[in-house]
Amino acid sequence: MPDRDRDEEGRARNARPRDALGRPLPRGAVGEERAPEGIVRPPGLALAEAQALLDAGRPFHAHEVLEDAWKSAPEDERQLWRGLAQLAVGLTHAARGNDPGATTLLERGAATIGSYADRPPHGVDVPGLVTWARALAADPATGRDPARGAPRLRG
Repeated sequence: MPDRDRDEEGRARNARPRDALGRPLPRGAVGEERAPEGIVRPPGLALAEAQALLDAGRPFHAHEVLEDAWKSAPEDERQLWRGLAQLAVGLTHAARGNDPGATTLLERGAATIGSYADRPPHGVDVPGLVTWARALAADPATGRDPARGAPRLRG
């Protein structure tokens, strides 16, 4: 497609504005400010930015921050960051009313971070997040207001 948004390397990017839950809006509409992509943040900063976005009811945008951390993390932490990103996407699906998608991503994210429960890096509350994710996966409708149901990333 010749009119498709592309980055410098030619990868597809969607520059359309998005709402707070990451849904694309029509071109020219005013959308939510997006988290800058491709930024390597120290783990503490990534967690703080993601938490602020979750607390503001913007789990899709928190996912983008967590995904950047996943892609830049050392090998032994990649699954932690991947799982955290999956939890944010699960909450996004719950808020959008996509209960099957929410359940799938929340369960997948809980399973992905579970191996870090005994020694969680960076103060991440892995046991608390696993409990939160499984409860929301069992009843995704409780996540319709993502700010109200936002998890605490750190204990």
